[in-house]
Amino acid sequence: MEIATAKVKELRARTGAGIMDCKRALQETEGDLDRAMQAMRVAGKTQAERRAGRIAAEGAVLVRAEGHLLLEVNCETDFVARSPDFQRFMEGVADSILAAAPADLAALNEAPFRNGDLSVEEARCELVSKIGENVTIRRFFRMSEVCGQVGGYQHGNRIGVLVDVRGAASGSASGKMTELARDIAMHICWGRPVCVGERDMPAELLERERKILVEQAEQSGKPAPIMEKIIAGRLQKFLQEVTLLGQGFVKDPERSVAAVLDEAAATVHSFARYEVGEGLKNGD
Repeated sequence: MEIATAKVKELRARTGAGIMDCKRALQETEGDLDRAMQAMRVAGKTQAERRAGRIAAEGAVLVRAEGHLLLEVNCETDFVARSPDFQRFMEGVADSILAAAPADLAALNEAPFRNGDLSVEEARCELVSKIGENVTIRRFFRMSEVCGQVGGYQHGNRIGVLVDVRGAASGSASGKMTELARDIAMHICWGRPVCVGERDMPAELLERERKILVEQAEQSGKPAPIMEKIIAGRLQKFLQEVTLLGQGFVKDPERSVAAVLDEAAATVHSFARYEVGEGLKNGD
């Protein structure tokens, strides 16, 4: 069956698929645009299922500070992660999260994609069909119970941070609190802290570090009282390095983050940091 060029162009404009794929779908559906689109969606889902086993450790992180949202979407190559199609999909997923407020990834997949006719999962399958790579929505986070100033920072498309900074001027949309929140978010991007302060340190991580330090001290052959002092000092240094409050502030390393916050009469309630593919390449 001969298919008019105009119909092929229209189907391509609607789906973003290749010319030959559009022509083939129209031929199979006797020129019916709606049926052709449906057939291509089914084909897209099939391709998505075939590619689901591929490792997708590249991708991008998106920060929507005004919506208190962090999002990571993965693909197979950095080239695709920087493509307009992938970026539009990410923005659409973020819109869907803010509109539907899904509780988890399963609920997000069923949510309308940008309030359209497709679900988020159907839109993902169409993207997989178009770009020829596996695409996964890995995770998202919405900061809840915020009563401070939310700062957001995005380093390219690789790292994203949200932080809730609270103080006397909390809730102000402008001024020093806004600047401080963004600066702290930028610091978290650079410093990669494990938690806010010593009281928030995961017990298992602290115990693991303590065991390492004990083994190192025992190998030194020094008397027990001296070893205890060495272990205590090194453990304190470790806490300074991995806690947000203990780290030297990125814009003024001579001062700790705690000192910067104290000067502004502010505190950090919580933060979240996403980095593309963290854990995936190591099989976590």
